[in-house]
Amino acid sequence: MHDTPPALPDFTQWPSFPFEGDLRVKQLDDPVSVEPPRKGEGLRECTACNAPDDAYIWVGERWRVRAMDRPTGLPMVLILESRSHLDLGDLPNLLAAELGVMTVRLERAIRSLDGVARVHVNRWGDGSAHLHMWFLARPYGRLQLRGTFLSLWDSILPPISESQWRENLAMVAAWLAEFGGRPLAEPPRIQWQAPSRLAESADGVEPDVEGTVSVIESEEETPVAVDGNTDGYDAEKVEPADEPDPAGVTPTVDEPTPADGQDGVPGRPSARSADTGPGGDSGNWRSAAD
Repeated sequence: MHDTPPALPDFTQWPSFPFEGDLRVKQLDDPVSVEPPRKGEGLRECTACNAPDDAYIWVGERWRVRAMDRPTGLPMVLILESRSHLDLGDLPNLLAAELGVMTVRLERAIRSLDGVARVHVNRWGDGSAHLHMWFLARPYGRLQLRGTFLSLWDSILPPISESQWRENLAMVAAWLAEFGGRPLAEPPRIQWQAPSRLAESADGVEPDVEGTVSVIESEEETPVAVDGNTDGYDAEKVEPADEPDPAGVTPTVDEPTPADGQDGVPGRPSARSADTGPGGDSGNWRSAAD
């Protein structure tokens, strides 16, 4: 007796679903008795703990923000990480409170970019045990990208230009630095060329799509296979992890005390009030309001 294939769910008919044509549901594997360790668990190295500050666009005392290695299909894709090797459920109360402030602050920074309508905030965590939150910017006017399939569209859409991508990174980093921390992303430098080549270069530059890594293809969200291997993961090429800093495992933080009207109405900031911020930096923790 043949198994009846399950019917396709209704969301395959949604306008936001990125595929069409003949589809069928993939066979579900049998459950395993023991799940393999994620990155940063057991004997597996932690990518975030080994990453230097210059791999990020903004760094603070207890939080860091980084981008993908190159432009993807969305205007902005960023990752918020804790410095300490903690997962979401392991955060002490004060770091948990800071996570809320940092989430709102980074969402507003990305939403202030031209052409951004919404910012989707996601956390999966099946690939890495180090807390990392995803921030995906949906382009304004692209109604077909609304909803739960935005991360899929990031892999499908052609990458934005690198100059626009770098400019967006620098703007977000500068926004975050208004509240403390250190911005590391810089805007693109002007490429001075002879007038005879200027128009040619402006019209003929194509983004490098080969090797572009999107959200769903990222190392942080690639679960380990049952046999302990991951597609594209070469354990022989990973350098040994440094010994963790015991002082960084249990951070001491000041409880954030948001000021009235902090980080107020959505949009670009026009007024800020001083306070002490969750980054733990000596800079001011200021609020932004239209």
